[in-house]
Amino acid sequence: GFSAVPDLPPFSPGTMASPAVSPDSSSHEALSSVNSAPACSPTSDSENLSPDELELLAKLEEQNRLLEADSKSMRSMNGSRRNSGSSLVSSSSASSNLSHLEEDTWILWGRIVNEWDEWRKKKEKLLKELIRKGIPHHFRAIVWQLLCSATDMPVKNQYSELLKMSSPCEKLIRRDIARTYPEHEFFKGQDSLGQEVLFNVMKAYSLVDREVGYCQGSAFIVGLLLMQMPEEEAFCVFVRLMQEYRLRELFKPSMAELGLCIYQFEYMLQEQLPELNIHFRSQSFLTSMYASSWFLTLFLTTFPLPVATRVFDIFMYEGLEIVFRVGMALLQFNQAELVQLDMEGMSQYFQKVIPHQFDSCPDKLILRAFQVKYNPKKMKRLEKEYAAIKNKEMEEQIEIKRLRTENRLLKQRIETLEKESAALADRLIQVASKIAILLFSA
Repeated sequence: GFSAVPDLPPFSPGTMASPAVSPDSSSHEALSSVNSAPACSPTSDSENLSPDELELLAKLEEQNRLLEADSKSMRSMNGSRRNSGSSLVSSSSASSNLSHLEEDTWILWGRIVNEWDEWRKKKEKLLKELIRKGIPHHFRAIVWQLLCSATDMPVKNQYSELLKMSSPCEKLIRRDIARTYPEHEFFKGQDSLGQEVLFNVMKAYSLVDREVGYCQGSAFIVGLLLMQMPEEEAFCVFVRLMQEYRLRELFKPSMAELGLCIYQFEYMLQEQLPELNIHFRSQSFLTSMYASSWFLTLFLTTFPLPVATRVFDIFMYEGLEIVFRVGMALLQFNQAELVQLDMEGMSQYFQKVIPHQFDSCPDKLILRAFQVKYNPKKMKRLEKEYAAIKNKEMEEQIEIKRLRTENRLLKQRIETLEKESAALADRLIQVASKIAILLFSA
């Protein structure tokens, strides 16, 4: 049940703003309005865009025009239309009053939320485009819940009971809480509301899924959810992400799914950036060294929050594919610099340079990511291939174990036979001595 969003004055739905997330000082349910990055339109940033990117941008502009046509009816009742030639990508107004673009965003996303089933079924392509442009922060909480079907979960009713229980993971969770978004106002300080609710959600999850319990890295995902919504809702969304988005497999103690993701990513690297792949290998710079955190924290420990949240928007609709796409886009973007560096240089580059390249223009990263070749059928084939390799390894391990057991049993048998043989030799000596005595006395 979500209340209808009131209609506001209309204007062009061409632009989705995506401000930074930052909880309000009065409540963690509300978010303060923080200015987003500077505008990044085709005109202002065209010199930094490749011809392919400009072409794709033009296609997205065309999609905008289709969106306008689609939403004419909803705006016609509110009088005349303003000029709709706005840039596809822009930032929100610094003013505390809603700008025209924000008003239009409010109308459009309010309509999407209130007609959710219809949009999911009949306007899926358009919804996907809008999400790729960024969900406005006012709507993130509800849209994320709708995207993963977490609005009516029975587990929500168990939450308060779970908090009364104790978890074997509590010490581990407590230790990691302070390391989660340490610079973020919401999570600063041991007694902060952020740390308290983060502990609650992590503890509750460790009790409903005892196999996974608590895994490092997952707190960054929960932390982001808590910046958008109250803890019960964040808990439900996290449960759904673990169940339906491959995250549970990633966080299992064996981390087999992470191995698969790295295997698939390495294949893409080898196929699409062979020169960089050879350089990485020559420097013993393993894929897991830089990409593990991408998959485990969905770039939340890589990018500043405004950029990472844009990636997370897309993850909520399209799943882990976006991690592969963004990861490959980053490597494509930085290949020329990386091939010049040694292992230590590359480690530093990944930590210090890459995270801030798209601060002023996240859309450029998203554009590049959707130019990356990604073949779902090939990924499925690689999954089977990886499973076959792992099964073979397991079979070999089982065979080695069997041979070791057999070897141990044979050793035990030999030792027993040796003891029996020694005992028999002693017995023969005793018998021979008795025979000798008898013969001597006779």
